[in-house]
Amino acid sequence: MTAASPFGINEETRARALEVMTSRELDILVVGAGIVGTGTALDAATRGLTVGLLEARDFASGTSGLSSKLVHGGIRYLEQLNFGLVREALAERGLLLQHIAPHLVTPIRFLYPVHHHVWERAYIGAGMMLYDGMSYLGGRLPGVPHHRHLSKRQVMLAAPGLAEHATVGGMTYYDGHVDDARYAATLARTAAHYGAQIATRTFVSELLRDGDRVIGVRARDNMTGDMFEVRAKQVIVAAGVWTSTLQDMIGDPETFEVRMSKGVHILVEKDKFRSLMGLLLRTEKSVLFVIPWGRFWIIGTTDTAWTLDAAHPVATRADIDYILGHVNKVLSTPLTHDDVVGVYAGLRPLLAGDSDETSKLSREHIVSNPAPGVTIVAGGKWTTYRVMAKDAVDAALDNLPLSLAARVPASVTANVALLGADGYSAAVNRRAEWARRTGLGRYQITRLLGRYGSEIEAIVEIIEAQPELATTLPGTKDYREAEVVFAARYEMALRLDDVLMR
Repeated sequence: MTAASPFGINEETRARALEVMTSRELDILVVGAGIVGTGTALDAATRGLTVGLLEARDFASGTSGLSSKLVHGGIRYLEQLNFGLVREALAERGLLLQHIAPHLVTPIRFLYPVHHHVWERAYIGAGMMLYDGMSYLGGRLPGVPHHRHLSKRQVMLAAPGLAEHATVGGMTYYDGHVDDARYAATLARTAAHYGAQIATRTFVSELLRDGDRVIGVRARDNMTGDMFEVRAKQVIVAAGVWTSTLQDMIGDPETFEVRMSKGVHILVEKDKFRSLMGLLLRTEKSVLFVIPWGRFWIIGTTDTAWTLDAAHPVATRADIDYILGHVNKVLSTPLTHDDVVGVYAGLRPLLAGDSDETSKLSREHIVSNPAPGVTIVAGGKWTTYRVMAKDAVDAALDNLPLSLAARVPASVTANVALLGADGYSAAVNRRAEWARRTGLGRYQITRLLGRYGSEIEAIVEIIEAQPELATTLPGTKDYREAEVVFAARYEMALRLDDVLMR
C-alpha cells in the first residue's frame, strides 16, 4: 500500500502563501527564517494565530546552518558561572533528543584528554558531574549517559590517533548532535503544517506604519522582482546578525546592540585521525571540538569579532592555522593545510557587553518592543531556540489588543514533535524493508533515517518510481538524487544552493 505523501512546501505553496499574506491582516508576521524565526512561526501557529514568515534567502542560510552541529548545554559556560543558561540549554537538549526531533538530534560522545593527574581530573570531573546533575533539572531525563573517567590505556584504545604525550587519562561525556540546516527546514515545514504561511526569497525593504505604529512590511519577491505588502497586528524580527538593519528601519537602534562573532570550522577526512568519539580540547580563551560528521571530522571553532558583510563571512589562513595549531597539540600525526577538504564560516549574533572579546560576550537572548507593533528577539544559542521563540511570541501578545491576547493559549511547542519524529522508532525497525525496496545498504538507510525520520518512506517511493534516482550525486558518496527531488517537492528548495544547504 502506498503511504500518504509527506506534508510539503514548495514553489506552489509559496505562491499561495504570498497570496494569503497579501490579502488579509495576519496576527503575527515573522521576519527571518533561521532557527529562531522558524521556531517562532511554529510557536505562534500552534497557538492558533494566523502567521506569516518571510526570509530573504533560504531556511538557515545564515548563522543557523553554519554552526558546530551541536545541541548542548555549553559545558564551558559553567566556568563563567552562567548556570541559568546551562540549565535551560540542557533542558532543551533533553526535549529535542527524546521528543521533538529524535531523528535529527542524536547523542554524541566526547573525550576530554586530561593532562594533569590530580587537579585537572578533579576540576574537570566536578564540572562534568555538575553538568550531568543539571541535566535533570528540566523535569525530565537527560536522554544521554553520564560522564565517565578513563585511564590512559582506555583513552588510547578509544582514540589511538592521540599522541602518547598528550594525555595521562581522560573523561567522556555526552551532548547532542544535529544536522542544523535540515532541522531548520523541517521546523519550517512543521510550522506550515500547522498553518503558517511561508515564503523564502522575499526581502523586507521597508516597515509599514500608521503614525508611529508598525503595521506590516513592504517586501520584494526575489524570484520575480515584484514588490508586495504584508500587514500584521505584530511583526516579530528574528533576523540574527541582520538585526541592526531592522533596528535602523524601526528608527530605534539604541535598544541593544548585536555584535557579530565569526566561527570557523574545517573538515578533514575521518581517516586522518583515528578515534571512536569526538574530542573536547581547551584553548587559551575557549574550547575546540573535534566532531564526527559522516565520513569527516568537523574541527572548530574560532570566536573573533567580524565587522564586514554579514552575508559573506570568510575564513582566513590565520583562522585555519589557529584550529590546526590547537588540534595538532594532541594528535600523533599532525594535520596540514593539505588535509583540509572543506571550510565554512558562520556569524554568531551576540549581545554587546563590556568585553571586547566576543568569546566572553553573553549567549543569553533578549526580547524587546522598540516601537508599537514590532518585537525583536536577538542573541541566544541555537539549542535554546524554542525558548527564544516562546518569549518572542509572549512579548508580541503583550502588545496585541487584550480582546485577542486573552484568547491565545500558552506555548505548546514542548509537546509538538517535528515532521518525521512520529513513528521514527518504527521506521528504524523497518530498515531491512527499506534496504530491500531501494537496493541501498545498511549504512545508507541509517543515514537516510537520520535525515528524514519516518518520512524516509517518501524517499523510498521516489526511488521505487525511478530507480535511477538511487544513484549518488556527482562528487559525493552519500547524497542520492532522490533527495534532490524531495528537497524541491517538499522543502521549498527553489535554487540549487537551497538543495546544497539541505
